[in-house]
Amino acid sequence: MRVLLLSLAGALLMSTSSNSAPSPSPAALKTATFGGGCFWCMEAVYHYVPGITKITSGFAGGTTDNPTYDQVCTGRTGHAEVIQITYDPAKVSYDQLLDLFWKAHDPTTLNRQGADHGTQYRSIILTSNAEEASEAEASKKKAQAQFPDQIVTEIVPLKAFYPAEDYHQDYYQNNKDKNPYCQVVIAPKLRKLGLEK
Repeated sequence: MRVLLLSLAGALLMSTSSNSAPSPSPAALKTATFGGGCFWCMEAVYHYVPGITKITSGFAGGTTDNPTYDQVCTGRTGHAEVIQITYDPAKVSYDQLLDLFWKAHDPTTLNRQGADHGTQYRSIILTSNAEEASEAEASKKKAQAQFPDQIVTEIVPLKAFYPAEDYHQDYYQNNKDKNPYCQVVIAPKLRKLGLEK
């Protein structure tokens, strides 16, 4: 909420100041697509990163077109729960987003994050081009030194991304005082990462 208010205040200042830098054009923005367990958790983590203009929870890496959340939960669509991040590379780099990815979940557990288990919770990076794939592989190799167990994160080309239903979007921000999962799982993760007190 604090970041949202600061963002709104910043937007207001930009609209009233003649010396403000213009917002980046859509062509200048890039996207990154990551899966690290429950997309509610991952979305909440990246919510605090300056330079990110949008985060969409959704599904990728499977074989079913336009799957529903219920279908993905069966594990039969092949999709992972992921977030697609739209960001300004002048303010935050893809490598910085990757660094946070390794800290935000345990990439050494196959098809599991905490109590969530199934292929839909696998650790996965979906890349849009060869440059991203190369950066992701280098980042994975660097991150391995931080873990005693082998990293099992998939790095694969993004073929399609499907946004999840509306109620999954901004889930933590909209439900942190209502849903026990937010209080028991997400809030401690944010505190551990130093993102929320």
